[in-house]
Amino acid sequence: MTIPNRIKITPELIEAHGLKPDEYERILQLIGHEPSFTELGIFSAMWNEHCSYKSSKKWLRTLPTDGPHVLQGPGENAGVVDIGDGDCVVFKMESHNHPSYIEPYQGAATGVGGILRDVFTMGARPIAAMNALRFGAPDHPKTRHLVSGVVAGIGGYGNCFGVPTVGGEVEFDARYNGNCLVNAFAAGLARSDAIFLSEAKGVGLPVVYLGAKTGRDGVGGATMASAEFDESIEEKRPTVQVGDPFTEKCLLEACLELMASGAVIAIQDMGAAGLTCSAVEMGAKGNLGIELDLDRVPAREVGMSAYEMMLSESQERMLMVLRPELEEQAEAIFVKWGLDFAIVGKTTGDRRFRVFHQGELVADLPIKELGDEAPEYDRPWRETGLYSPLPAAQIDEPEDYGETLLQLVGSPNNCSRRWVYEQYDTLIQGNSLQTPGGDAGVVRVDGHPTKALAFASDVTPRYCEADPFEGGKQAVAECWRNLTATGAEPLAATDNLNFGNPERPEIMGQLVQAIQGIGEACRTLGFPIVSGNVSLYNETNGEAILPTPTIGGVGLIADWSQMARIGDGKTGDAIILFGGDGSHLGQSVYLRDCLNRTDGPPPPVDLAVEKRNGDFIRSAIRNGQLTACHDISDGGLALCLAEMALAAQQGMEIEIDAAGGPAHAQLFGEDQGRYVVTVPSELANFVCGNAEGAGVPFRRLGTVGGDRLTIGALFSISLKELRDSHESWFPDFMGANSMQSDAA
Repeated sequence: MTIPNRIKITPELIEAHGLKPDEYERILQLIGHEPSFTELGIFSAMWNEHCSYKSSKKWLRTLPTDGPHVLQGPGENAGVVDIGDGDCVVFKMESHNHPSYIEPYQGAATGVGGILRDVFTMGARPIAAMNALRFGAPDHPKTRHLVSGVVAGIGGYGNCFGVPTVGGEVEFDARYNGNCLVNAFAAGLARSDAIFLSEAKGVGLPVVYLGAKTGRDGVGGATMASAEFDESIEEKRPTVQVGDPFTEKCLLEACLELMASGAVIAIQDMGAAGLTCSAVEMGAKGNLGIELDLDRVPAREVGMSAYEMMLSESQERMLMVLRPELEEQAEAIFVKWGLDFAIVGKTTGDRRFRVFHQGELVADLPIKELGDEAPEYDRPWRETGLYSPLPAAQIDEPEDYGETLLQLVGSPNNCSRRWVYEQYDTLIQGNSLQTPGGDAGVVRVDGHPTKALAFASDVTPRYCEADPFEGGKQAVAECWRNLTATGAEPLAATDNLNFGNPERPEIMGQLVQAIQGIGEACRTLGFPIVSGNVSLYNETNGEAILPTPTIGGVGLIADWSQMARIGDGKTGDAIILFGGDGSHLGQSVYLRDCLNRTDGPPPPVDLAVEKRNGDFIRSAIRNGQLTACHDISDGGLALCLAEMALAAQQGMEIEIDAAGGPAHAQLFGEDQGRYVVTVPSELANFVCGNAEGAGVPFRRLGTVGGDRLTIGALFSISLKELRDSHESWFPDFMGANSMQSDAA
């Protein structure tokens, strides 16, 4: 048979598919002829940045991916980490940035759906979700619309599917005006001896299509996600997928039942690039070929072309290699759940990827080259210029410390996120022990009497721009610290690296140095990267986002009865600072939000100190010595104390040391590796003695009690004032949006 090529391949068509002229020449060399239109689409899907990681592979290889708990590192749908007793946790974080900016509800919803499929494709039942969201300036005309749609999409999909959303981040900055970020995280539980992989095995075995029907939604979505935006953005709306969480719930149950039957040899989610990527990856990993007959693919629209079917990113679909003797049993499971089940092809031994449509061979390509021989670039990069030191003495002190704290707790980036997380179901499945608002979400391990898993997500983009290496280290350290603050042993991490155009050396430099910082922190803290995602070209009309390498982490709590929260301090408890006094105001939120300055280097991260202090805190929590714990991050000590007081609904009497440095540096400095804890008064001397023995700096700050946060002679604020300021910004902001919508 010959491959039809009814559409002329022009330079304009090649460019529209995101392929460079030299990449197209490489295609010609590989296949020996001009590609058909369908073949061009397949190469475009497999060789774009989103699927091939062609700009980042060189640097991703430097990250630590092994560890004593790691069962599966990068390369599969998700990472897998052992938690003992024959159980494991499967988790990953992935971006859906471009689709969410174009169509916020469906973009965010399908981001949640996609990450959930990555987890249950491995054989795990999802138990927790998180999200890390970045939006433009609050006064930008599109920001409220995006916040409303993204939050509704996340809640709409996750709540209907039935997975608790246990944590996340929401931040605003003008640098995200033209390109919001939606990073979705999911984790699931599985048996360690029942993990399913995507590597096809065996020749002549049936390739089975599972789930929902294929439509035209999302055609070219992966290619769109690998390009920067311009004024033609609205034309990209048809590339956004449409999700159905109820179908996904059925798909979950059907897949887990099918896996238990022993029928599955290999299974792969149809995510980015849909049928193309899933089929090619399964075959290439197994050193096999794949043959597909598109006439057998369940379609929900009439007259779909081969190109559309191969590049559709319709949701809630899987591809599987099946044990043929169990075909009838497997089909019965999917029929019972009301889902499509169709044998659409077979495995072959010749390492070719062949696609038939309406009796014609429309693609015949070398499968290994499609998957493994995508271009790999060592792009030029340059180091970011670093800020000069900025001593606290060069930064103005507040005229009114109390008003400054109220300003910070009520600011867009530090106010309560209750408006957001109350739209998510945080308690479904009945295992949530901590819900959003603390350092980490915590979920019981179902079926185990004492174990729980902690989940956290962190990055400070302004640090990463000021110094990408230190910013990368800090993202890992803060995630590790947030897990530690609950008493969890940090096990492993996933990353979601969001950057601008890597063809610009200054952006590529941010990516390279951030990865170097992440790698150093992960090695020192014993916190390997087991899965992840790279999202590049996050910029509009040449304006790049802040570098945002989000880190999602998982920790294990052996006995959740000894878990710490931020708000469990009791009247009379001693309040103790561990890790030293604040001194560093460079790149702080005090500098940014109160003085309108962005200056100075970010706080340095001493990883040895970070580990020493964290190990001490974790031990104290496990020994039942602390009643509450909170790490110090944005806003420094003052914001940390305010958040603890609000969570506990208890006031605090605090004294700072005049010899400890300038008051504004002590209160608002964002020095790393620090925690505030509350301790029963009778244990305070004992805990401080242990800290001294461990070499951990400490300072007794004061006592829990009353209904005011009082810090020496600097200020005294009632909890009501703090709460009103902390809780009002988000509802007021989104309420204005509702009124505008009503008026329209």
